[in-house]
Amino acid sequence: MEQGRARDDAPALSGTGRPQVGGPPRVPEQARGEHTHDTPRPTSADAATPSEPGVRRTVRRHSVRGQILDALRTALVSGELVPGEVYSGPALGERFGVSATPVREAMQQLVLEGAVEVVPNRGFRVAERTARDLAELAEVRALIEVPVVLGLARTVAPEHWARLRPLAEATVTAAAAGDLAAYADHDRAFHGALLGLSGNRQLVMVADDLHRRAQWPRAGAPRTIRAALVADAAEHSALLDALIAADLPVVRSLVREHFTGGAG
Repeated sequence: MEQGRARDDAPALSGTGRPQVGGPPRVPEQARGEHTHDTPRPTSADAATPSEPGVRRTVRRHSVRGQILDALRTALVSGELVPGEVYSGPALGERFGVSATPVREAMQQLVLEGAVEVVPNRGFRVAERTARDLAELAEVRALIEVPVVLGLARTVAPEHWARLRPLAEATVTAAAAGDLAAYADHDRAFHGALLGLSGNRQLVMVADDLHRRAQWPRAGAPRTIRAALVADAAEHSALLDALIAADLPVVRSLVREHFTGGAG
């Protein structure tokens, strides 16, 4: 899925890990290319008071890191973190109102996911994706998801498919609003629930990781227009209709075309 750039005036994070208003926090110019060994500014989110037990300090620390990780993932999907650019932990931490430590920890997770790479003494460079990268991801996803969904179409009762309708409708709503980050979340939730009917948790985790990687934009890619998101979301609803009706030829056609189309 090709994603676009988010709002420029987004504020700090809320307790849910997302910005309080609008899209992901804008990454300031000074965040790019700075040294990551600068002394971080301590915050209450990173250090508990002496009276707090160690376990509580750990939970709070992990909560902050999780919020930062969610915000960074949103910034990746929206294109706010630009492919090829280098961002430093201290500057991003200042933007988010935390020290550099949870930012670096979150970035290390993104390194494992292949979203960024470490640049010694500078920070983290956002991976540059090519059209071939995205095509290969779509091919692998199709190899996994198409046969699973076709198998489920023959065995799952209509009422189970009907329960996924709110997830499909959430993608339609996000698409109509042109909310790229929200669409990415709802898109993965729909596909995850679809595959979850197989009962194979490992399959769902592998497919979700591939799906997340496929949502990162490639360098220089144009912004995904609202019409493309709306068309993609409509395929979710159409697929559910076909699954409920047990119309296997239509299911086969829709699920295969879904991976060669636009957003997800």
